Amino acid sequence: MPTPEQIWADADLPTRRLAGLALNPSVPESVLLRLLSDAPPAVRMVLCRDRILPDAVVEAVIEHPDTRTRSFFARNPHADPAQRVRLLDDPEWFVRAHLAEGPRVVAPARPRPLPDEAVVRMISTYDDELMASGFYQQISAGLRRSMPTHPIAKVRRWGVGEWTSLSADTRAALLTDPDGVVRETAQRHARSEDPAWVESELPDRPCRYRTDLLLHRPLTRAVVEGVLAGPAGEEDRAMIAVNPSLPPDAVVLLAADPDPEIRGRIARRADLGPAECHALVTDPDPDVRTQVAHRGDLQPADRRTLMTDPHPDVRPAVSLHPALSEAERARIDYQVPLDHFFVFHPAPEAPRDPGIVRRDALSGHPLLRRRAAEEHLLPPDLVARLAADDDLGVRVLLAQNHPDAPAPLLLRSFLEYTGPERGHLSTRPNFPTAGLAAFADHGDPEVRALAALDPEADPDTVERLGQDPEHAVRAAAARHPRLPRSRLAALLDDEELAHHAAANAALAPYAVRRLLRTGGRWAEPPV
Repeated sequence: MPTPEQIWADADLPTRRLAGLALNPSVPESVLLRLLSDAPPAVRMVLCRDRILPDAVVEAVIEHPDTRTRSFFARNPHADPAQRVRLLDDPEWFVRAHLAEGPRVVAPARPRPLPDEAVVRMISTYDDELMASGFYQQISAGLRRSMPTHPIAKVRRWGVGEWTSLSADTRAALLTDPDGVVRETAQRHARSEDPAWVESELPDRPCRYRTDLLLHRPLTRAVVEGVLAGPAGEEDRAMIAVNPSLPPDAVVLLAADPDPEIRGRIARRADLGPAECHALVTDPDPDVRTQVAHRGDLQPADRRTLMTDPHPDVRPAVSLHPALSEAERARIDYQVPLDHFFVFHPAPEAPRDPGIVRRDALSGHPLLRRRAAEEHLLPPDLVARLAADDDLGVRVLLAQNHPDAPAPLLLRSFLEYTGPERGHLSTRPNFPTAGLAAFADHGDPEVRALAALDPEADPDTVERLGQDPEHAVRAAAARHPRLPRSRLAALLDDEELAHHAAANAALAPYAVRRLLRTGGRWAEPPV
């Protein structure tokens, strides 16, 4: 069966025009129903997957005889989850699998959760192989919290995965659960908290399992001493440096390790002793990222992890230690990194203490203010304060994460930040559109594309954007309702931009009817 990418690659020009009509916000419901009934697969894919649909069209999709068409709607990120779950009992496993897999969304977006009762039904009736990671993302936080005590055993099996956050009473109940799978899974989790079991399981060679155990599981004295005496892998000492079970004397020892990466990890421990803390504030602190860049023994994934570590250097790491006062932090000679990724962070299920958040927001330390800027529940006074912060990271993190980030901050952040998830800023609720046409000649193509968001952009400006050397800019201009009619007609003959032009809300009703009547083959402007 062809992939969505293959379906689109195989679509000819008439088909791409019809696909544009399927996305056109101005075409009537009757046009959408006609496309759903008669158009080629690529058009039905775009129609069912890439837009919000009127109720009557949803009804027709649910009853559509083509399996692939229904499956596209099962993964529509724009559709209400209550509409998508109407495919819960679809006769074809292919459709059910796509419903469980969930919509394809671009980070930082996440699919909206399915109704709780639908999720329980899917867990109870679907084959396990359909329940991939995409399904877990569609489970509401409330249902996840209730899963360990749910009356249905298959749901409790999912709930055992929350083991580390469960109460002692809930754990005890799961350990004696009447369902054998639940009971055995709970017992496995309990065993993993036993240092002796971890020691017996620890592989003697570098591998992912060894990494997980050294990073996250409680370690016996023998394991710690074995790593300190002669690790099996290059990164073993760095791994145990962040393990919560590391004994105090090992923390002291690693605080003086010759490897700055290890000292940097130790510097972040809350149980760091006063003597070690004060020693690390004057650490020689070479740039660990530079060292990592020249290491030849790292796998690409490990290199990326270390290169993007939030606080890889020693002095910046220890400067955040909670035992330090603001005056002590101010005396530390550290560099604030500006090459980090300032991106969206999902709100935690348990909010941080508001007092600690306020303390961080008022700190003189930019990295603590960045931490506060990630909060979704900041009060208005702190939003205003951090929006005017002199640190780029603080401003951009606030813009990326706070639901009420002010419009001037959103635009400023887009103009100044060029890292991952920059485009997320232009989708935030308060992002301004008025006056963006002023950026039509900007040197950055992503900024020029903003000009096409201005509803009042001059037609000549829009036409010029439609001939921009960057595809994204041309595509945005092709959809602008103030694109001159003659230029819009010309773009309907453009292999690259025809579907964008056909999606333009200013496309004349006569042109829509003619395209329908000819199967997308006619693209001349109406007389």
